[in-house]
Amino acid sequence: MLAKVLSAAIIGLDAYTVEVETHLERGLPNLSIVGLPDNVVKESKDRINAAIKNSDYIFPVKKITVNLAPADIKKEGSSYDLPIAVAILGATGQLDIENTREYIILGELSLDGTVRPIKGALPIAVMSENKYKGILLPKENADEAAVIPGINIYPVGSLRQIVDFFNGREKIEPKQIDVNKLFEEMNHWEIDFSEVKGQYHVKRALEIAAAGGHNILMIGPPGSGKSMLSKRFATILPNLTLNEALETTKIYSVAGLLPHEKGIIATRPFRSPHHSISDSALVGGGRFPKPGEISLAHNGVLFLDELPEFKKNVLEVMRQPLEDREVTIARAASTLKFPSNFIMVAAMNPCPCGYYGDNTRDCTCPPNKIKSYLSRISGPLMDRIDIHIEVPALKYDELSQKKDAEKSEMIRQRVITARKVQTERYKSRKIYCNSGMNQKDLKKYCNLDEASNSILKRAIESLSLSARAYNRILKVARTIADMSGKNEIAIEHIAEAVQYRSLDRKYV
Repeated sequence: MLAKVLSAAIIGLDAYTVEVETHLERGLPNLSIVGLPDNVVKESKDRINAAIKNSDYIFPVKKITVNLAPADIKKEGSSYDLPIAVAILGATGQLDIENTREYIILGELSLDGTVRPIKGALPIAVMSENKYKGILLPKENADEAAVIPGINIYPVGSLRQIVDFFNGREKIEPKQIDVNKLFEEMNHWEIDFSEVKGQYHVKRALEIAAAGGHNILMIGPPGSGKSMLSKRFATILPNLTLNEALETTKIYSVAGLLPHEKGIIATRPFRSPHHSISDSALVGGGRFPKPGEISLAHNGVLFLDELPEFKKNVLEVMRQPLEDREVTIARAASTLKFPSNFIMVAAMNPCPCGYYGDNTRDCTCPPNKIKSYLSRISGPLMDRIDIHIEVPALKYDELSQKKDAEKSEMIRQRVITARKVQTERYKSRKIYCNSGMNQKDLKKYCNLDEASNSILKRAIESLSLSARAYNRILKVARTIADMSGKNEIAIEHIAEAVQYRSLDRKYV
């Protein structure tokens, strides 16, 4: 007796169809799973056996062979439990196997037959769009899969429910999601820029970074507000578009980090990994490659607090993703790419004690310790950070002022206005902000007059800046000009952009 049902698997962020073939024959009772299953898949035989029996169905006392095709691709995870159980019941005539055609079936089984959630439901829904009648998956995953139009999503809670569905004894209503309403409900922040006292020049730098998608480094003593400002940076970024939200949600779905009560990531992600993180956890990888923190920050913010405390090799592996906006992970069997288009916001103290250069407290660090501390950040990494800004300690008058500062919404509207200019400028390219310009774009959109060129030349020579730093200055100047509503870069735009590069030679 042979039965076939359809399931799906994930490679990187993309899904593909898996055909679950089940063959029953006379012989010693045994359930064998082939098709390059991992240990989790191999262990499913015991879960399936118990689930079928505890759901009051008969588990066949026969030799059972299950093939997961294509057989040359590694299968991992517990999502094959449900389709294998359905195929076995179909092969024994306890389920109408003809009705399973053109349905994708996914789910992990408990011993009592209930269906548990899986990872990667959204990429599978994207793959299945307009190809199949529907997807049957755990009810906890229904919301994330239902945001994709063109495919019916049927939430199931138990093996018995799915058997009754295919046998025509129970009707399951497809899950319906109003994506626009979901965005309205979820797209809000509990924090606001108005809660940060003073630091107006730092807020200006952060606004420029948000408007142009520039990486930014804040240097200052403990308690000056670096972390507080960083955590509110995402509140001044433009809202996610639907395509951006789906891209981000796919990453969280594959990583198994999407909350079940949320069908989609509607706000820009803010990731703040601890400085003890490993390089593979930051950029992604593992035996079966999974996205790391920089991919989880895709379309959002990656905040690296206490930057020099990160291991040097961890920081250095970020150099390529910061340039290419994606991570390439090579393995013997395949090469995978994960998107990593984020804005990096970093914060650091100027020395181990934190008070080097501070006007209120004396630094207790000897010069060699300061030099050793700052040398943990390499020159090539600093070159990839567009804006460097000092964050001084606040004075009492600034802390005690009762007047509310500017709200995030007001700043965000200016950022959105500047982004619209850039969107129109690069509409024929896959670029959304000034930070993504290449050499041709710089030559086309960053023409300087003689006075501006003279100031930039003196800055490059006096600060001994690299060619990459030169390009970064031009990009920041282009953003400042856009925020000012100017078509051409003027001398004041270059002057402001240059001042955001002066710290990489003062401290590093």
